[in-house]
Amino acid sequence: MLESRLNNLKKICRITSSISKMDVRLINQEETPIIQLVKQNLPAALQNFEEDFKQINKILKEHDTQSYYYYINSFRLQYMASGIWDNSDYKGAIIVGPFLSSVPGTEFMSDIIAKNQIPISERKQLQEFYESLSVVNNSFTNSIGELLVNLSLNPFTDAQCITSDPIPSNHNKESIKTVIDESKSIIELRYKNEEKFMHAIMTGDKEKLDQLKMDIGDVYFENRIPESPIRSSKNITLVLNTLCRVAAKRGGVHPVYIHEISDKFAILIERAPNLPYLNKLIGIMLHEYCDLVKEYSTRQYSELVKKAVEYIRLNIDSPLTLHDLADSIHVNPSHLSRKFKQETGQNITDFINIKKVESAKLYLQIGQNTITDVAFIVGFNDVNYFSRVFKKVTSLTPSQYMKLHKSDKY
Repeated sequence: MLESRLNNLKKICRITSSISKMDVRLINQEETPIIQLVKQNLPAALQNFEEDFKQINKILKEHDTQSYYYYINSFRLQYMASGIWDNSDYKGAIIVGPFLSSVPGTEFMSDIIAKNQIPISERKQLQEFYESLSVVNNSFTNSIGELLVNLSLNPFTDAQCITSDPIPSNHNKESIKTVIDESKSIIELRYKNEEKFMHAIMTGDKEKLDQLKMDIGDVYFENRIPESPIRSSKNITLVLNTLCRVAAKRGGVHPVYIHEISDKFAILIERAPNLPYLNKLIGIMLHEYCDLVKEYSTRQYSELVKKAVEYIRLNIDSPLTLHDLADSIHVNPSHLSRKFKQETGQNITDFINIKKVESAKLYLQIGQNTITDVAFIVGFNDVNYFSRVFKKVTSLTPSQYMKLHKSDKY
């Protein structure tokens, strides 16, 4: 009986996942996941499954089985859940999410990082993750809740699919040969175009990329599944995402940054509802990969300086000194300092301070944190030193910068 009930619940989870395009989990009354249809993993900084599942089960237990629960955690991740607390052999809950109800802008992300004391070095990863989530309205979430309740309460019936025999092909030998010859030419052209795409990504050349997309779009995005053009276009776009990923790596971007943007677009591509949306998404994806290369490429540096730059970027929220950096990458401090200045045109301290100030600007623009809080968030232990560094880089004190940005809003 229990096995049959679990099989039915698994089918309900599969249907819900397919319709909602979101992650779906089935947990038991001990908050242990039994079924997980998950397309994206939460960043480590956001994983709070134990507390989330405990709270969801607690609330659902207090209400009848015709209720569904709209849950929001401290990271503003939202879930829809329905309880299974009837007289069946299985008890627990089906949980759909995470999703969002608003677009995660700069202020949204800064607030989450500050309130949950997340290292600022995680900002890029978190931004990519939040941008990959579905943004839905109340009507949609209520529909998901009602669907869960009705599927869970009523006996599950396996539907039967009716099919017909395929229509015989009327192609003759000559027409087939013509199609094959044309196909060979298209395939050869497509591979040449892939190399052009990848080179444009590697160099962060948006203009070249836009021209390529205009010139060869019809050839590259040929419909390979006539009965399902949206599926065909999604498949091609997923391939393009992979090419962009490889190109960004060749362009000198650290895998940490590539992984997040690649995962984000893989999810967004699958969730694309129609061809116009998918076509717009392609343009956004290509430009974001170019921006990623421009901002994070270390291809022009030697291996030593490349390691130093990547370490600084990934640990920008920590206090960093030349000796700390040299110890971390196992090199003589004097040699590192000389090579870094030679290749970047900046000494290490100035490079670190500029990166920290760039991060601090985002928090100061929003104005929800004190200057002291911002200093600690970006890795300064002394707020006075932070203020001196900020003024050296921007010619403004942090308080002047905040006031200037505040006045720009009005």
